[in-house]
Amino acid sequence: KVVWTLLVTILGYASSLPVGDDSICTAEELAKYSIIFTGKWSQTAFPKQYPLYRPPAQWSSVLGVTHSSDYSMWKKNEYASNGVRDFAEKGEAWVLMKEIEEAGEKIQSVHGIFSAPAISSGTGQTSTELEVHSRHPLVSFVVRIVPSPDWFVGIDSLNLCEGDHWMEEVSVDLFPYDAGTDSGFTFSSPNFATIPQDTVTEITCSSPSHPANSFYYPKLKILPPIAQVTMVKLKKNQLGLSAPYINLPAKSNEIIDSVS
Repeated sequence: KVVWTLLVTILGYASSLPVGDDSICTAEELAKYSIIFTGKWSQTAFPKQYPLYRPPAQWSSVLGVTHSSDYSMWKKNEYASNGVRDFAEKGEAWVLMKEIEEAGEKIQSVHGIFSAPAISSGTGQTSTELEVHSRHPLVSFVVRIVPSPDWFVGIDSLNLCEGDHWMEEVSVDLFPYDAGTDSGFTFSSPNFATIPQDTVTEITCSSPSHPANSFYYPKLKILPPIAQVTMVKLKKNQLGLSAPYINLPAKSNEIIDSVS
C-alpha cells in the first residue's frame, strides 16, 4: 500500500509539471520553410513624421532563430537582453548572435540561425529559408525599424508544429515594439538611454500617450500593421530539392537562387 501510494503521488506530480509548447511535437523530424518579410511602413499608412531622408524609412536585416521552449530571444513585458538592445538601437547583431550561440551550447535549445537582407525602403519584401526540428519547432526573429530610438518588429516563439504535422502556411501581422532601452519619442530622436532599463512594450496609437510620439494617432482604434511575415512549408520535389514558393511576388531572388 505504501509503495502504491508513493507511485500514485509521483505520477500525479509528474502530470502536473508544466509542459513546453514543443514537447508534444510528433511531426517528421525536420521541415523547411520559406519566410517572407513584407514591410508595410508607407507614408500613406503612417503619415506622422514619416522619415523621408537622413535616413529615409527602411528596415534592417531579419535576424532569427529556430529553437525549443528553453530559449527566448525576446518577450513582451520582459527586459531585453544586451544583444536585443544592440540590435534594436543600432542594428548590430554580434552580441545577439553570441547569446544565441551560447544558449545552443549550454542547453541545446537552438537548432539554427537565419537571416534575410535589409529592405532599403519602408515598403518591400525580403526572404530566406529556415529549418525547424521536432525538438526545436519554435521561430523567433527581430527586425529593426530604421530610423528609430530602439523600435523593432518581430515574433516571439511561434510554434510551427501542430501535434503530428507541420503547419503548411502561417501569416502574422506585425506591430512596433519598444525595446525599453532608449527614451526617444520620435523616429529621429537622439540617443537618450533609459535608466533604469524598461521592459519591452508594444507601441500603439495611444501608448506612449504623448503627442510627440511618432506613432501617436489618437483618432485610430488600432494601428495598421507596419509589416507582415509569411512562412510557407517547402515541399521536396523529385530531385530532393525544396520547391520555391512562387505565389507571393517576393522582391528577393534568394529562394530561387538557392534552388538553382
